Amino acid sequence: MTKRSEKRLPRPLYEALPWLYVLLGLIALVASYLVQSLAVLSALLGLAGFAVLLGGVVVLLRRRDFRELRSQYGDPAGLGDAPSRERDAPSDSRG
Repeated sequence: MTKRSEKRLPRPLYEALPWLYVLLGLIALVASYLVQSLAVLSALLGLAGFAVLLGGVVVLLRRRDFRELRSQYGDPAGLGDAPSRERDAPSDSRG
């Protein structure tokens, strides 16, 4: 197994990133609404804003779910060794 690099973001920055994504996505969506005279620019800003906003929400929800799952186990460090679902799923032998 290879050892992971110890380069990490400071915790306050790490925790703020999803909220920054949400804020930037909202700013881009508002900008796309305000720049209606240039249809192509407005559409690009709208799509980019929606994608960044959606990305921020996804990261927030995934972090919340992971932390909830980790809190349900006695050994939070052991989650990295959890077996995968495909490997442990019963095989269908009907052919």
